Amino acid sequence: MSHIELSEQEKFRRRALEDIKQLGIEPFPAAMFPVNVTSSEIKENFRLEKNNFQDISIAGRLMSKRIMGKASFAELQDEEGRIQLYITRDDICPDEDKTLYNTVFKKLLDIGDFIGVKGFVFITQMGEISIHCKELTLLAKSIKPLPIVKEKEGKVYDAVTDPEFRYRQRYVDLVVNPKVREVFRKRTRIIDSMRQLFNSRGYLEVETPILQSIPGGAAARPFVTQHNTLGISLYLRIANELYLKRLIVGGFDGVYEFSKDFRNEGMDRSHNPEFTVMEIYVAYKDYNWMMDFTEEIFEKVTLDLHAATKVPLGDKEIDFKRPFKRLTMIDAIKKYTGIDITGMDEKQLRKACKDLTIEVDETMGKGKIIDEIFSEKVEDHLVQPTFVTDYPLEMSPLCKKHRSNPELTERFELIVNGQELCNAYSELNDPIDQLERFQEQLKLSEKGDDEAMYIDYDFIRALEYGMPPTSGMGIGIDRLTMILTNQSSIQDVLFFPQMRPEKKETSDSKKAYAEAGIPEEWVEPLQKLGYKTLESLKKVEKHTRLHQEICGFNKKNKLGLKNPSQDEVKKWISR
Repeated sequence: MSHIELSEQEKFRRRALEDIKQLGIEPFPAAMFPVNVTSSEIKENFRLEKNNFQDISIAGRLMSKRIMGKASFAELQDEEGRIQLYITRDDICPDEDKTLYNTVFKKLLDIGDFIGVKGFVFITQMGEISIHCKELTLLAKSIKPLPIVKEKEGKVYDAVTDPEFRYRQRYVDLVVNPKVREVFRKRTRIIDSMRQLFNSRGYLEVETPILQSIPGGAAARPFVTQHNTLGISLYLRIANELYLKRLIVGGFDGVYEFSKDFRNEGMDRSHNPEFTVMEIYVAYKDYNWMMDFTEEIFEKVTLDLHAATKVPLGDKEIDFKRPFKRLTMIDAIKKYTGIDITGMDEKQLRKACKDLTIEVDETMGKGKIIDEIFSEKVEDHLVQPTFVTDYPLEMSPLCKKHRSNPELTERFELIVNGQELCNAYSELNDPIDQLERFQEQLKLSEKGDDEAMYIDYDFIRALEYGMPPTSGMGIGIDRLTMILTNQSSIQDVLFFPQMRPEKKETSDSKKAYAEAGIPEEWVEPLQKLGYKTLESLKKVEKHTRLHQEICGFNKKNKLGLKNPSQDEVKKWISR
């Protein structure tokens, strides 16, 4: 860590750490600290007349201190929230040695430190439920300061909002933004709600391979890795569909998996290269049954999470009450573009795209062109839950042909707020038809489509042994969580979203500053103030503000430098 330049706060905390050690106190003790209550349990259940919570032990971060001589108030934050502490010198230091209060608590403990306290609950004269501390233990020293966020009566002021900081340092985001923790609690409840429903039906939760020799089950570009011992390339799965269907072949009537899938694609507000999907396959069912079951799943999850079927989403309200609207793919395109694509060949579809000013490239086959039309001109209109059904054959290589129209397939997607939330089929179980569909995908691959499916001959072999009529469905857990927690970006529902590499800070040399007319003695103060490059100085809008900054820094740190004039500072930023 010696190569990292420490801030004044960090230096101060490291000195405090050493002082604590000198006092014979272990700043990172190994012993277990017994916790028998949470802040929310106290706040919800304390009753003055019952005189309960009289022997409590609680731990968390120290989030504020108000020193008032021999008595002080502080705030402790645990996983459930914050609670006030009342700490007196003679309570935590009953013997003659008052070091724990006078030195450790007052001078050496910092905001963000983990502490454990034992005591009893009471109500202050101001009417606030608080813990009267009888014992205080340092559990872990924080040597990096948290961003300052004010919280009062459950309201947060000056919240940390910079997404670059929040997503890259999620561990800090979770500490200082309590609402973020609630989003992730709800995410877990969404998954639990689904799991309860599936288990009640007797469906089996399973695990399938993440490393696959053939990336199948979807049209997407995979990540490639290398197995050194076997000397082969493997792929991170893009879907788990083909393995789950193998289990149906093997004799299970219903299987499901919450899986991490990986697609080597761009990142935006609704896409992350690593994402979570729930896929479920049930034997002897078709896509009509699956539509009804999907409605049941979404209604149940919403009720379990919100005790209502209506949820706010930005300035809209989404209603997951059954039944959902149903619309065929061809009718949806016709409704919102005025064009009937029925029976169109690739050439006619390309002309339709030109008329609709939709860009398509030469690698795209019929399926991708139709998908592009739907994505560009239809999806945004579908705000309330809508099943889009009966997709053209070319769009669905793993799906059964429609029982009444062989040009279509028995497939649906659920669209909510202009985004696909789930995808489902009457699964193709004819091995001869499946092989032909894979071979069509191979032609697309040869044409240049890098998302076309590979031929999985082992999956064909599995189908040759016989797979019963089956319906399968996948739900994007991240997108569902976005909607049910009112978040506009997928990064807000992933603990650790994929980020571009962190930019390393660069600093200009003292020589460069000197050539710009800046005295050598002012280079280090300027860089400590954050002006590490001459370019950053040029971005300063008001030279008067910079002048105040550096004069204040000079005085605060007792540097003893001669302050420059405002005109001199003006020249620094204009060169």
